[in-house]
Amino acid sequence: MKKTCAKPWVRQLAVSALMSCGGLAAGLSPASAAAPFEDTMAQRTLACTACHGPQGRAAPDGYYPRLAGKPAGYLYNQLLNFREGRRHYGLMTQLIDPLSDAYLLEMAQYFSRLEVPYPAPLPSQAPAEVLRLGQQLVTQGDASRKVPACVQCHGRAMTGVAPTVPGLLGLPRDYLNAQLGAWKAGQRRAHAPDCMKEVVSRLSLEDINAISSWVAAQPLPADTHPATAAPAPAAGSAAIACGSAPPPALGATSMKAQK
Repeated sequence: MKKTCAKPWVRQLAVSALMSCGGLAAGLSPASAAAPFEDTMAQRTLACTACHGPQGRAAPDGYYPRLAGKPAGYLYNQLLNFREGRRHYGLMTQLIDPLSDAYLLEMAQYFSRLEVPYPAPLPSQAPAEVLRLGQQLVTQGDASRKVPACVQCHGRAMTGVAPTVPGLLGLPRDYLNAQLGAWKAGQRRAHAPDCMKEVVSRLSLEDINAISSWVAAQPLPADTHPATAAPAPAAGSAAIACGSAPPPALGATSMKAQK
């Protein structure tokens, strides 16, 4: 197993991330970025919140997604995916590569427990017919193309399903487009069977834009917590097999993918 990093190394990691993600450009001096280290997960995850926003609220640029309140198993799986080459973003890989599985799980659990309000969605500028298509695909799917409804996995309220399925609400249109596009292009993967790869392969670019445009404009429900169980498949719909497993027990080792 990889060793959890020492405290001074974590502190330097946080400072480096603040610099690389624009902390200094926002008016922070090197002295203020290098504040005294506190032995808390909030302090250790400055390397995360420098890009993902305070308390993991999401960055305003639309490309760094929200972390707060997402299911712990999902967050943990994504950290492993970045480390093991199923997702590709160099800064993320460099930040988490030295960390143990147990430490990554602790980070995921920390962010999953944060109770942070969501911002109000921005009105969509998409034409009405695009939004109608998006609503249909998200809530009903397209049986003729074997495309399941998004809500079949992500929950009727689209707030996710614990422990491993993320919510869709509160995500910016640009981020949703980028991630669905990455799956379609083979730049994002998950454990086999990769259900998202199968679903997105049946979607056109127009479908992806419609889904992203409609989802990003939806209001948040009163209860934004992930559901505890996925809804039953609609009549005539088959259950979807996904390989993203719940997080393993602390101490389990994840083998790095062959490069």
